[in-house]
Amino acid sequence: MNWRDVALVAVGGAVGSILRYGVGKIMGPTADTGLPWHTFAVNVTGAFAIGMVLVLAARHGWPGWWRPLLAVGVLGGYTTFSTFSLEVVELALHGQTLAATGYAAGSVVAGLAGCFVGIMLGRALG
Repeated sequence: MNWRDVALVAVGGAVGSILRYGVGKIMGPTADTGLPWHTFAVNVTGAFAIGMVLVLAARHGWPGWWRPLLAVGVLGGYTTFSTFSLEVVELALHGQTLAATGYAAGSVVAGLAGCFVGIMLGRALG
């Protein structure tokens, strides 16, 4: 185990988690729609960011420490599949099957689109 990389993941994860928490606080509660828009926002923007960062890193030969810090740490701490999964299940358990299905499908499609756009932008900038 490379302890430098472990430390980079830990620091990046702390930063990403704080960013995700901040997005949740800024966007506020979702009681009006029942949909967790803050989780949707962090997952889609995180997918976009990882697509762009991976392309830029490959094109410009970034040093080896960037991946554990940014891709695994910051973006891993920022995005959240577990919270997304819980929210889908909670919507379904509360009888909001259509909302749960739409949220799940919309999140996956938007996340994939975000990653694709990030890759394309990274290529254009690279």
